[in-house]
Amino acid sequence: MNPNAEFDVIVYGATGYTGRLVAEYLGQRYGVGGDVTWAMAGRSAAKLAEVRDELALPAETPLIVADADDPASLEAMVRRGKAIITTVGPYQLYGDKLVAACVAAGTDCLDLSGEPNWMAKVIGEHDAAAKASGARIVHSCGFDSIPFELGVFFAEETAKAKLGAYVPRVKGRIRGMQGGLSGGTAASGAATMAAIQKDPSLGMLMMNPFALTPGFQGPEQPAGMTVEHDADFGAEVGPFMMAVINTKNVHRSNALQGHPWGTDFKYDEMSIVVPGAPTEFTGMGPGGPKPGEGPSKAEREAGFYDIVFIGIADDGRQVKVAVKGDRDPGYGSTSKMIAEAAICLVRDAKTAPGGVWTPGAVMGSKLIERLEANAGLTFAVES
Repeated sequence: MNPNAEFDVIVYGATGYTGRLVAEYLGQRYGVGGDVTWAMAGRSAAKLAEVRDELALPAETPLIVADADDPASLEAMVRRGKAIITTVGPYQLYGDKLVAACVAAGTDCLDLSGEPNWMAKVIGEHDAAAKASGARIVHSCGFDSIPFELGVFFAEETAKAKLGAYVPRVKGRIRGMQGGLSGGTAASGAATMAAIQKDPSLGMLMMNPFALTPGFQGPEQPAGMTVEHDADFGAEVGPFMMAVINTKNVHRSNALQGHPWGTDFKYDEMSIVVPGAPTEFTGMGPGGPKPGEGPSKAEREAGFYDIVFIGIADDGRQVKVAVKGDRDPGYGSTSKMIAEAAICLVRDAKTAPGGVWTPGAVMGSKLIERLEANAGLTFAVES
């Protein structure tokens, strides 16, 4: 962290669809010029001012001009913030220079990446330098993958409290979900597919649950690729499209914490199949939204998610916990999650060392407390 910086948080990409939501949330929740100091950043001063006015933010809201193609402007921006929230994706196309600038300056950086190929690259290129500079680079601070990574963390902590030890097996099951896809998410998926076509070896990386734990390869994991009956849930379950991202972050979280859940830990994610129930995102496909577009305010507020985690001990004893969110997962809830994660990182996790982190591994229960207090998430023990 850059402790003497002018702002606690800088929202880079504040004129984009998701960046606007983050800025709107910070303005509504924390005001401008209050206890939490923050600024909006983007390529165009005029566009920043326009968004500020559209969001009815005060005229004195700090605006910073920075461009992914202008390293000097990025370097100047990161020196002014303790933490940078970046919503400028796809990160594999626009994220490299910002991460490099943050690592060099010792400034924290949080993103919404669901791009494991890029995340593996960042770990390989920057983890050692971030440890040296004190910068905390925290990937996947939205619906990818906070509810899942922290859900497993919460299930494991519940197992330790109720069963006396961490458990080697956790199942994540999406019990209900409703939400829309933004054009930025679609663009990230397209960029990843293009990268795999250019370099087929990335396809193997995408299929490896331990792609983000360099030097460690755990046991074979449940595939989760077919519809099957899950006796622990008493329901049919089927593939969940985000499991390819979330499972990697969960295994990295376990590794970063020193494998408290065991080196033989197994985890999978599937959707409970209920006829007619909303369990997937809408807006997929070639007719979906373009970059800068996304769900309407009404759609975001009508959205929700409900995820169940079962922790299973070697002797068959179980714990069951649930993580729920009060907005559409990808945008209404994600914008609150990344904002609170950034504040948690600079306020509640000041002493955590530099490096490339997952949110749960670096913030743990502190982030759960903040998300429950401010961001509309609940973490509950069901049995």
